[in-house]
Amino acid sequence: MNVLNKKITIIGCERSGMAAARLAKSHGGIPQISEKKSADQIEASAKDWIQNNKVSAEFGGHTREFILESDCVVISPGVLFQSPAVQWAKEAGIAVLGEIEFAFQFCDKPVVAVTGSNGKTTVTTLIHQIIETAGHRCALCGNVGSPFSSHADEFNSLDYAALEVSSFQMESLLTKDEQKKFGLKGFRPHAAVIINISQNHLDRHADMNEYIRAKARILENQTPSDFLVLNNANEILKTLAPSAKSQVRWFDGKAANPNHEAATAVGNILGIPEAICRKVFAEFKGVEHRMELARCVDGVEFYNDSKATTPEAASWALQRFSEPVVLICGGRDKKVDFTLMRDLVRQKVKIAIVIGEAREKIRKAFDGCVPVVECEDLKSAVETAWHQAARGDHVILSPMCASFDMFKDYEHRGKVFKQIVNQLKVRSAECVEKLRTTHHEPRTF
Repeated sequence: MNVLNKKITIIGCERSGMAAARLAKSHGGIPQISEKKSADQIEASAKDWIQNNKVSAEFGGHTREFILESDCVVISPGVLFQSPAVQWAKEAGIAVLGEIEFAFQFCDKPVVAVTGSNGKTTVTTLIHQIIETAGHRCALCGNVGSPFSSHADEFNSLDYAALEVSSFQMESLLTKDEQKKFGLKGFRPHAAVIINISQNHLDRHADMNEYIRAKARILENQTPSDFLVLNNANEILKTLAPSAKSQVRWFDGKAANPNHEAATAVGNILGIPEAICRKVFAEFKGVEHRMELARCVDGVEFYNDSKATTPEAASWALQRFSEPVVLICGGRDKKVDFTLMRDLVRQKVKIAIVIGEAREKIRKAFDGCVPVVECEDLKSAVETAWHQAARGDHVILSPMCASFDMFKDYEHRGKVFKQIVNQLKVRSAECVEKLRTTHHEPRTF
């Protein structure tokens, strides 16, 4: 893609947006930033880069005039494809690309792209480690690691890119007609992996059909020389296989660890021996914010599972335990059905502590199967859990929801949880013994 002296408007100046702006500038383009937040709300590093590079920017909202000055518009994942700013550009015949597709214009190395409703980060990380353990150079990027655009200028020194992608990033892909019109290449992973599809992001997508269509776009530009890796236990994915032009490989979604099966399938495609895959699995310590042991104090283990932003992800976490669980959940509702968790919650959870915008909906969903406590914020939720937990219990932050009502993202939520847990003071021996022998009614804060 030739961006020399072209005005590239970046909508959104979080990590992905700023990476795209730096990429455009490094190739001689003229980046400009359009951000809905006010200037004092953006990261200091972003503000400094904009000022130091004399980049034109508008804050506090998007304006038609600013957008229409563009030769190309690049949108961050958090920007709605239906937003007025995007529609102004499209109506004016300006190319609109997501950050992933913009970076792909500069990539000539094989991309392994992983999507799905749950498990994307773990599978992408495993694939990255398998590739590197096999002696190849690989970038870990997308929704895990760092933005795809931040690696574009190092593609010459890489062998592969392992990329986690979401439905948000897929819905903005160029159509075949747009690719031809603007002379751009469509996003085409050499190996596309769809781990699973279940209820998720229905606060952004109109319904499940629209969500499925967004996910399915990952295979749209593939050719017979490419590969599509699908879960053979997921009925929705079975309906996608017939439309694939690429070679379909199935993994065992009912295996003891389907994430390992998916990563092994990619290893096979890339010619990496299964012995290397097994070595990586044996040494893998997990990813931050996914069933991460934050602290053990007074015989109570606190787990950070902030990455679990769906009921299915939280279900996986709860199934790992036979001992009593104090569950902290809630956040921004993605319009999913929490009642699907009732039976498992009844079996595994002694007390559910709910926070955020979805707390009332979750309380109603769990009514009658477990005591539920509503708290105003994460700090009071952790303190409530600490008061209710006895030796041998597990306190798990497994939200089942997005974080944006209270936090910047799930990583921010997980970090705050760990900070709060690490500030808890050890209880007296008398208090611990009382908790061991006495049932406490849930308290609210």
